[in-house]
Amino acid sequence: MNVLVAQYREGATLVELASVFGVNRRTVATHLTRREVTIRRGQFDPSRIHEAADLYLSGLTLVEVGMKVGSGPQAVRRALASHGVAIRPGGRRGSGITATAAVSG
Repeated sequence: MNVLVAQYREGATLVELASVFGVNRRTVATHLTRREVTIRRGQFDPSRIHEAADLYLSGLTLVEVGMKVGSGPQAVRRALASHGVAIRPGGRRGSGITATAAVSG
């Protein structure tokens, strides 16, 4: 797990590391926390808001969208909500709305 710590310290995200190591992002966070590594708050690249909205509104979950845009699901949730995209209750997918219609700005 030293490789995991090193990659995280070099800037890899929890989502990226979870994909590389084939585990859940929470498992990555647990390993890092046990090694006394401070977990960074997920960042969202604002230039990808329309892409994230399209993905989410097409039915992907926040976790799935986060994996595609390189952010954590909570960062995606905050970004989408702050741009007026309605967040679905857990366990539901899909909408016919496009990002152009849903994202203000």
